[in-house]
Amino acid sequence: MSSIELTASQKTILRALVDRYRQEETAIKGETIAEEVDRNPGTIRNQMQSLKALQLVEGVPGPKGGYRPTTNAFEALEIEQIDSPAAVPVRRNGDPVEDVNVQNIDLTTVFNPDLCRAEIEVRGSIKDFHEGDSVAVGPTPISKLRVDGTVDAKDEAKNVVILKIEDMIAPAEDPAH
Repeated sequence: MSSIELTASQKTILRALVDRYRQEETAIKGETIAEEVDRNPGTIRNQMQSLKALQLVEGVPGPKGGYRPTTNAFEALEIEQIDSPAAVPVRRNGDPVEDVNVQNIDLTTVFNPDLCRAEIEVRGSIKDFHEGDSVAVGPTPISKLRVDGTVDAKDEAKNVVILKIEDMIAPAEDPAH
């Protein structure tokens, strides 16, 4: 399948649908997505029509109906469909964040000691993350990496929280193993 060019708005809506669908494993109502991405339900309905035309979304009729992402939606968002992804905990202002799992940690500017940033790509909603929030990510499953920092910005279309890193801990492997 060739790569589909989506608008930032389409990506945001599609990602909200995919994340919700993964949690609930049932059709997601347009109103739920509208609330999630802070848009008008009419806007969501219009965007869903274009996403259906691109075969990224299917409509589910009836009272329990709504929208479901197609397999193409995962490809369009470049999301690997892992059956049971490892859980990487996230804490915001000291409290565990439920329904959010880290998908990727990108250390964008480690070479600049004054501007150390990490892009944390997550599955789940980032709407409750705000600039200045204290965030701790990890430990990751294999390297046990932990990243602590404050929210500098977020990119809702990519579902990325950008942290100004205050501390990074990666315990050295035990040489006895």
